[in-house]
Amino acid sequence: QVRLVESGGGSVQAGGSLRLSCAGSGDTNNMANMGWVRQAPGKEREGVAVIDSDGRTSYADSVQGRFTISKDNDTNTLSLEMNSLKPEDTAMYYCAADRPRGLSLLHYLARPGRFAYRGQGTQVIVSS
Repeated sequence: QVRLVESGGGSVQAGGSLRLSCAGSGDTNNMANMGWVRQAPGKEREGVAVIDSDGRTSYADSVQGRFTISKDNDTNTLSLEMNSLKPEDTAMYYCAADRPRGLSLLHYLARPGRFAYRGQGTQVIVSS
């Protein structure tokens, strides 16, 4: 079993920055792919950023160049540095993880529901 707990959300003005963290516990060593998924009210779930066990990353076009995903294997912590935030970044952000299934990073971005594990989420609000 894997448990993921997010932190770091909050309210910020447009142009500001936030750093989200995700603490993993349980069988996290077998998680091949991890990522951040967001969902705004009335909108579909969206893959934001993903990282594999080799540190390769992929981002949604909407956040490319503004967000950075990273992983610390020693502390089982996943992070998302968010800069130049926009009001359209407002959403609940979830940490997600999955075992090795041979799926590409782009697959997880396009189909974030394929992640087997997800945290409870942390709210990000960006005001204009």
